[in-house]
Amino acid sequence: MSLIALVTLVVDDYDKAIAFYTDALGFQLIEDTDRGDGSRWVVVRPRGADGSGGSGGSGEGSTGLLLARAKDDAQRASVGAQTGGRVGFFLHTEDFARDHTRMVAAGVRFLEEPRHETYGSVAVFEDLYGNRWDLLQPA
Repeated sequence: MSLIALVTLVVDDYDKAIAFYTDALGFQLIEDTDRGDGSRWVVVRPRGADGSGGSGGSGEGSTGLLLARAKDDAQRASVGAQTGGRVGFFLHTEDFARDHTRMVAAGVRFLEEPRHETYGSVAVFEDLYGNRWDLLQPA
């Protein structure tokens, strides 16, 4: 079976990105390896995405984000605009109210009040770069 293992998210600074995704969104830092040329291989993934409940594990079978620092002007111009202003990332939760409350307390900027649709509870938020995400608890 094939799966999407990683999706690249271009960032301006590794440490700021790691702090946002781990502290504000509660993701787990899976790998942070110095590549020896000033770049790093940085992977984050939502806690529990590997079925371990966030207590470790490789996360095999779940999609992670490869946080890649922009290397040139063209890449820097794409930071925060990788999906043309559309919601491009979908963070599923099993407890919308809990995660929404925690994220608001952590300073995550929501662009709307939570909505309860036929497909589930949802609210759009922005990451630290302005990329749009849905926090979504499927019905």
